[in-house]
Amino acid sequence: MEFTHFDQHGNAYMVDVGKKPDTERKATARGSIFMSQDCLRKVAEGTMAKGDVLGIARVAGIMGAKKTSQLIPLCHILNLTKLSVEFEIKEETSEILARCTAKTTGKTGVEMEALTGVTTALLTIYDMCKAVDKKMELGDIYLEHKAGGKSGEFKHPKVDRP
Repeated sequence: MEFTHFDQHGNAYMVDVGKKPDTERKATARGSIFMSQDCLRKVAEGTMAKGDVLGIARVAGIMGAKKTSQLIPLCHILNLTKLSVEFEIKEETSEILARCTAKTTGKTGVEMEALTGVTTALLTIYDMCKAVDKKMELGDIYLEHKAGGKSGEFKHPKVDRP
């Protein structure tokens, strides 16, 4: 397998995507934060001292995804056409599941933007809740689905939905 971000001398560089055709691209990443039942209840009820945890985390996830090329050294700057962050509270596992979906029409994919968005959202939840539960754990972060581009569609084997 050839690495695409290194030249023949082993130097890192940003791949030239200039000759690739523009195509519609979409990616969804997911991840979870696990916390105490008390902390989860406060988030769900909106009674956390720092305010609307999920509302702030949604905005943070969108902002994080928009900054991906500034955080990941060899990522291209993308003209994102859509970003969304959704949450699902799962009381049975004391977790908040987050999903970030990114879309663009362009020459390279949006997987890194989706992954950065979901991770930023989860980190924001941690930050806003750490006074109540310092034992929170982030985990199970992965690319759930992607569509578009040369490699086509991908669906993570863990996912039971498109």
